[in-house]
Amino acid sequence: MTIFTGEETNEIREIINNLKETVLQQKKILTEIKQLYGIKHLANENMVSAQIVESTHELNKLNERVYKIINEITIPKTAFQPFFSPANLSNVLKKRENFKLDELEKETLKRLKKGAKINKEKELKKVVKEDVYAKLANNLFSKYSRKLVKKDFFNALKIDLEKSNVMYLFPTYISIILFTTLLATIAGLVIFAFFLFFSIEPNLPIIKPVEDISSRLLKLIWVLIVFPIVGFISSYAYPSLERKSSEVQIDHELPFATINMAAISSSLINPVKIFEIIISSGEFPNVKKEFIKLMNQINVHGDSVVNALKAISYNTPSKKMSELLNGLSTTINSGGDLTEFFEKRAETLLFDYKIKREKETKTAETFMDLYISIVVAAPMIFMLLLMIMKISGLGISLPTSTITLMMVGGVAMINIFFMIFLHLKKTD
Repeated sequence: MTIFTGEETNEIREIINNLKETVLQQKKILTEIKQLYGIKHLANENMVSAQIVESTHELNKLNERVYKIINEITIPKTAFQPFFSPANLSNVLKKRENFKLDELEKETLKRLKKGAKINKEKELKKVVKEDVYAKLANNLFSKYSRKLVKKDFFNALKIDLEKSNVMYLFPTYISIILFTTLLATIAGLVIFAFFLFFSIEPNLPIIKPVEDISSRLLKLIWVLIVFPIVGFISSYAYPSLERKSSEVQIDHELPFATINMAAISSSLINPVKIFEIIISSGEFPNVKKEFIKLMNQINVHGDSVVNALKAISYNTPSKKMSELLNGLSTTINSGGDLTEFFEKRAETLLFDYKIKREKETKTAETFMDLYISIVVAAPMIFMLLLMIMKISGLGISLPTSTITLMMVGGVAMINIFFMIFLHLKKTD
């Protein structure tokens, strides 16, 4: 530990205060730049862009000021005196009594201790959960799945699995498909057997035995065929749907992540550090997953930055992310200006994002009108017609309980259909 004289202590404190004020000014300017990027598409873009450029220049000046302040710090001669010498021990005790932290320093130390404690608790609580479903599928079908991997039938599935965030190996997922198909077949057999001997009717008792089983057999034979097919198709299509969902989520975050990368790259740091900062920020969880893949490609596989960017651009589910990484690899390889590249790409991505949001808003309005017409108005009119037919004795006369069951079941089915349709529309 270094022992300073009174003058040296005041000088160092003055340097630290000066550095602290400069950093606070930088923080304020960065906040303003972030706000300006947020309103850029709502206000006059030229005026906002000019303000952003001016703020960036001011930030660069403050960076130079920080560099000069740090260079002013010198190690005094007293730093080479022994710490526990009799001459210094009494001075240390006196200065320790007189030295007091200000409120900002106390708050900073408190946050650092709290953050370290939380991270330690998270590491202790972190538990790797075992996937029982995948384990059962592997135990039953691992031999067959390894044989199927060698065939070209599942090539499209392999590509979707690599580009999606489904954390399964290719042979394991084929085992899951076979296991899901087996469970769907068993479920079909159970349902087929139940409805072969029993029927569900609206009048009490709801479940009644069936008398003519032979005719019932011909009506229900389709259950044995449809259930396995649905189980296979749903499990086979899941990686593709997951890939499309990831693509939509990445495309929503990418414009704002690119703005952040443009601001970070203006400090002329290593491009790898840009990805590390985006990962550590945690503001873009879906973009973060792709950047973690990129860092693993560099740190674990030992690829260069350019080769890693090209590899991840092929495996990423988002086409826009792929174009960004390909363009970035070309810019780095040719020695281009990263800040200019990120700024231009951010403008393009923000423009596409704005247009897409407008389309989504109009589509949501259309679906809202359809939903109100089909789910609210149509069942009420249909129910009134059935009640009028029952009272007047015209056409089919149904009991009140049957009409109620039909309305509730119909509305429930329509709601399920709308939910599935909106989910599929979201992944487009």
